[in-house]
Parts: sequence; C-alpha cells; structure tokens
Amino acid sequence: MDERDFKLILTLDKTGNITHAADALYVTQSSLSKRISAIEKELDIQLLIRSKQGIHFTPQGELVLAHVKAVSEQLEQMRSALDAQKGVVCGTLNAGVSINYALYRLPALLASYRKQYPQVNAHITTDQSRNLYLKVLDGSIDVAILRGEYPWKGGKILLERENICAIASVPFTLDDLVNQKLSYIGRKTDASFERQLAQWMHEQNIHPDQHGIYVDNIATCVEMVNRGLGWCIVPEICLKDFKGCVMPLRFINGEPFVRSTYLMYTQSAFKLPQAEAFIRVIRNHGHETI
Repeated sequence: MDERDFKLILTLDKTGNITHAADALYVTQSSLSKRISAIEKELDIQLLIRSKQGIHFTPQGELVLAHVKAVSEQLEQMRSALDAQKGVVCGTLNAGVSINYALYRLPALLASYRKQYPQVNAHITTDQSRNLYLKVLDGSIDVAILRGEYPWKGGKILLERENICAIASVPFTLDDLVNQKLSYIGRKTDASFERQLAQWMHEQNIHPDQHGIYVDNIATCVEMVNRGLGWCIVPEICLKDFKGCVMPLRFINGEPFVRSTYLMYTQSAFKLPQAEAFIRVIRNHGHETI
C-alpha cells in the first residue's frame, strides 16, 4: 500500500459509495474495484461489504481505516513542519463554515487567504452550525465558523453580532404581522435559532398561517419577499442588496434579537501553520478574540 491507497480508503469512507469514490478520485469503477481487491489480497482481509445502500467497512476494514487516518495525519503534519522550516505555509486547511456565512462572507476572506498563502489546499465544508460543532469537537476539521452559542474551551474569535430582522417588500408594523395581513414565509434553519424564533413569535403573539410558504434556504426566502409573496425573519447578513422594508427585532424585555458568529479552533489546530495563518487573516479583518 502507498499514499494513493490511503487516499482511496479515506475517499471510500467519506463517500460511502463506490461510484462516488471513483468520481472523486477520477478513476473508473473498474479500476477502483481492482485496487480494492489488490489491497484486500495484500492484507489478507475483506475490506468492504457492498450493498444497495453503499459500502460498509468490515471490522478489519475499520481497523485499517483507523490506521490510515492516523498515518495520513502524521504525514501531513510532517510535511507542514518541513515546509514551515523553509518559510513556506502549505499543507491542507480543513475548515467548516456555516452555510449562510459561507454564502455571504467567506468569499472575501478566502480570497485574501489564498492571495497570501497560494500553496495551501483549502478544503471547506459547509453545513449547519450544529453539525460543524460536532466535527471540530472530534477533530474532523481544524477550524469552524459557527453561528450561535456553543460551549467551547479552545480558541474563539467573535466575528460579528448581527440583528435579526423582519422584512417585507412593503411598509409594515408588528400589528400587521399579528393580524396576518402579510403571509409568513418560513425557512429551514438550525434548532438553536428555531428556539429563539419561537420565543420571539410567542412574545409578540404572532401565529403564522400553517398554509403559507416554506423554503429551504435564506437566499430563496429573501427573493420570495422581494417578489411580494409575504414577510420573513432573517439575519442582517443577507440584506446587503435588499430594497424592501427592514425591522430589527427585540424581545419583550427590550433586548435586541441578535445572532453571533464565531471562529472556533483547538490549540492543536493552531499549531498547524496553515490553520494559524487562516486564524491570523481573520484577526486582521478586525475581529475580536474572546
């Protein structure tokens, strides 16, 4: 086995599917299957079990996978350390970024990072904050940009606090929302924000029509409002080009309805030159370490 085989096994683990793994590795399914058979023959084990639902590692395969992950990580650390001695920041940055931040903020930050460190391979995973939080906890990613509050003992940088706003294409008041003069447009979001949203709705005695519109992302939600289909509640992050009416929200105790975004990282990740450089780029954009 060599490093190409390590990558093959890691890709199989990531995709859980022979076809998808072959596509990701730019090889044919036949070539991939032959290489899997060669590995199994070399190790004298059955590596995988194939089914209609995908592939699953056997107990022996899981042991091989664990060692491949450990060796691959050690090789990456060795190369990064050697390159750091040469004054070159390279290697792979594994970062997780919440979906909305990736859409509206990440491109500018990533452009700055890539300009300064062009030899770094940036692997960006976008997902809901809760899922990324679990990934940074188990070490699957080096750093994570999360929206919302999560307990954390490692490094933490406050990126921004933004208002949560009700928006509509026409002027409106809270009474208009209570009396359902505008249709409510709901959207998919994470559980933490859902709880805050439910609290605000309850305090304002707003009970949206259950037969309204429900969409799966924030950009679609804003576009629906732009077209006069109703009102919705969104964070300021998505309102740069919005031309309608915006109402920042407050809870009944007077506190503003806001959402914070953080960069979180472990101390071990900070020792990686490429991760430390990414954190430094964010700090240079005027954010606050807490």
